[in-house]
Amino acid sequence: MKEILLCKCGELVLKGLNRHKFEDRLKKTLYWRLKKIGEFDIHACQSTVYVEPRSEGEDMAAALAACSRIFGIVGVARAVVCEKNIEDIKQKAGDYLKDALAAVRTYKVETRRADKRFPLTSPEISREVGGYLSDRYPHLQAQMEEPQLTVKVEVREEYAYVSAGVTAGAGGLPTGTSGKGMLLLSGGIDSPVAGWMMAKRGMELAGVHFFSYPYTSMEARQKVLDLAEVLTHWAGRMTVTVVPFTHIQTEIRDKCREDYFTLIMRRMMMRLAQRTAEKQDCQCLITGESLAQVASQTVQALNVTNAVCQMPVLRPVIGMDKEEIVSVARRIGTMDISILPYEDCCTVFTPKHPQTKPALDKAEEEERKLDVEALIDEALAGVEIITIG
Repeated sequence: MKEILLCKCGELVLKGLNRHKFEDRLKKTLYWRLKKIGEFDIHACQSTVYVEPRSEGEDMAAALAACSRIFGIVGVARAVVCEKNIEDIKQKAGDYLKDALAAVRTYKVETRRADKRFPLTSPEISREVGGYLSDRYPHLQAQMEEPQLTVKVEVREEYAYVSAGVTAGAGGLPTGTSGKGMLLLSGGIDSPVAGWMMAKRGMELAGVHFFSYPYTSMEARQKVLDLAEVLTHWAGRMTVTVVPFTHIQTEIRDKCREDYFTLIMRRMMMRLAQRTAEKQDCQCLITGESLAQVASQTVQALNVTNAVCQMPVLRPVIGMDKEEIVSVARRIGTMDISILPYEDCCTVFTPKHPQTKPALDKAEEEERKLDVEALIDEALAGVEIITIG
């Protein structure tokens, strides 16, 4: 029997005259993500993208898993291809879903007849298929409310398709349709979630990480690259720019007021992130800051940090509490890596009593004790750019 994946498009179907641009980007993403698994033909029609294996030996389970993590797809059905006659649909349903039907007691049949030329209506198709399955598998009981298995029948342009329901997709918009953002990627819980949330809105990601060796370890650096690897499973290939940050931090420690240390450090990070973003054609910065979670994330502190930025700073988790962020981290697969006990540079030289209501003029006064441009040029000269995915 010939199998196919039916990828259900999400909100991109609401787009107007430029809808084809979103669909083209989605098809391109599907092609590159599935290339590692096998050879597939991909085409779109009526709010569905068809992923058809070129041979019967392709790993359809792996292909389904990959499609379910591609933004722009809200659901994926692994289905059998049927001729557009009721006898073939019934026979294929019974054969293709044999194992699934044997494992349940209750079921129902749902039909979507996209091709209105088909001689039977949707309810008639469901009754025909349901009757056939009940006769063939006597242990089954039809149940319309919360059945253990829902058999899906779709009658489309060229063929009909039968599946055992739909696997949830990632949703959102296809990667790359909303520009490119530079994610400040630490080894913590919040920043990978922030990157994932912006990728879900169609943004292509690049990453920047600030590395303070020997105060932070090589294991901490690898932890960040591992987090980036998980993000590529959702958002596709990305680069991570590793910026040497030790000298900047020691200069701040030696020359600036302790209570302003974290703020000046954050301002230096934003300057460096912006320079890196400009070199990589990014239009914005992305951070994992959550309002009032720590001293550097109060409104006043964020204003002081923002003052050095000329491009937009997106903070998608700003209104989420830690429990909500952790829930997303677990769902996307970054949590177990984020909690590994390797600290990032933000934990180095942490002041005992950081400013929670800092003044911009005070921060600028402290920064005048540093040769800011020389420090930035030195750090940028030592960056390492790593491609992930």
